[in-house]
Amino acid sequence: MQSANVLLKKIIRNSVLPFAAQHGMKKDLFPLSRTLSLSLCLKQDTSGSPSGKLDLDAWKKVMKSGFQEEVSETVSEQKELSSLAAAREILEMWRLAGRSVPENITEEQLKTFMECPSKSAKKKYLKYLHLKELYKKNDKRKMDEKRERRLEAQKRALETNETKRNSLVCLWANAMDKAYGWRVAQSMVFGQPLIFDMSYEKEMSVREVANTVRQIVLSESCNRRSVDPFHVHFCNLKDDSLYHTEFIKHYREAWGKLLVTVTEQCYTDIFPKDKLIYLTADSPKVMKTFDHDKIYIIGSMVDKSIKTGVSLARAKRLGLETAALPLEKYLLWNSGAKNLTLDQMMHILLTLKDTGDWKKALEFVPKRKYCGFVSKPVHELKKTLNLINTLKLGKRQEEVRRQFAKNYSKKLTQK
Repeated sequence: MQSANVLLKKIIRNSVLPFAAQHGMKKDLFPLSRTLSLSLCLKQDTSGSPSGKLDLDAWKKVMKSGFQEEVSETVSEQKELSSLAAAREILEMWRLAGRSVPENITEEQLKTFMECPSKSAKKKYLKYLHLKELYKKNDKRKMDEKRERRLEAQKRALETNETKRNSLVCLWANAMDKAYGWRVAQSMVFGQPLIFDMSYEKEMSVREVANTVRQIVLSESCNRRSVDPFHVHFCNLKDDSLYHTEFIKHYREAWGKLLVTVTEQCYTDIFPKDKLIYLTADSPKVMKTFDHDKIYIIGSMVDKSIKTGVSLARAKRLGLETAALPLEKYLLWNSGAKNLTLDQMMHILLTLKDTGDWKKALEFVPKRKYCGFVSKPVHELKKTLNLINTLKLGKRQEEVRRQFAKNYSKKLTQK
C-alpha cells in the first residue's frame, strides 16, 4: 500500500501539478489528491487481501478527463468575459461620441445587446435603456422632492399647530376612498359593463404594452372616482401574458383586491352579441348618442405606427357592431389620425353617461388635434367654404359663371 501511495504521489508531482499550475487549478487539486489517496487506503483496507492492485491507468484517464472539462469551462468563461468587456468598451466609446447610452448596464442587458442582429437594433435597444434610466432618475428625483416637501410640511405643522387639520384631511381621504370603493362595488352588481379587449399583445412591442397598461391604470382610477362608475371587464387576459406582468408591476399587492372583473374568456362568450358595440376609429358608422343598454368595447392597444383596421377587422370577424366617435361633426379637426388614448376614451364615455352632452365629453380630446368646436351645421360650413373659394378666384368669376351656364344648357338639351 505504501508503494502505491508513493507511486501516486510521484505521478501527481511530475504530471498533474505542472498541468494544473499552468491552467490556474492548483488550489483545487490538493483536496482532490488527498481524497484519491484516502480512497486508495480505504479500498485496500476493505479488501483485506495483500494481492490487491491499483489500476493507475484508469485513474489517469479519469483525472485527465476531469481536467479537460474544467479547462473547457474556464476557456468558455474567459471568452464570455472577454466579449462582455469588449461590449463595455464599445458602449464607453459610444458614450464619449455623444450617443444615448445608459450609465449603468447589467450583464443580462449586455448579453441582449450583443445578441441584437444589426447595428440599428443595438442603437434602438441602447436608446430604450437610456430613456428608461432617465425615467427612473426623474421618478426618483420627484419622490425625493415629494419627501422633502412632506418633511417641510410636517415641520411647519409642528410649528403652527396644524396637526389637527392634517388629521382631518387624512380622515377625509380615508372616508372618500371608502366611498369610491363602495360605488365601484355597487357598479359590479348594478352598473353598466365596459370591456377592455386584451387580445392585442402580438400586435405590439414590450414598450407599447407597458404604455397600454399605464393608460388602463389611469382609466381605472378615473372610473373609480366617478359618480356613476362602469363595471370594468378585462377580457382575454391570460396569466402568462405581458399585460398581466405589467399589471402586477403597477398594482403589486393591490391587484388581488382590485374591484374589476378579470377573465381569460372572450366577451362574446359572456355577453350577447346584439348588445356589444366595438368602439374603433376605423368604423364607417358614427356614434350619435350614448346607449345605456349597450355594452361598449375598447381595444387595449397603443401603437405608435398607427396600424389602421386591426380592431375593425377583429370586430368584423366576431360579427359585432362597430362605432366611431363623431369627432368631425363637433370638432374642426386638423390633419392627423383620430386615435385617442384609453384614459381619454374613459373620460369621454363617463361624461356621456352622466350628461349626454357631446361638447362636454369632447373637451377631453387634446386641443392640439383640433382648431375648435363646430358652431354651425355642416352644410352651412360647406356653403361658406364655397363662397371663399369663389372670392379667391377674383377675375375668373365671370368665366366660372359662363362655364356653369354652358353646363346647365347642356343638361336642358339632354332632357
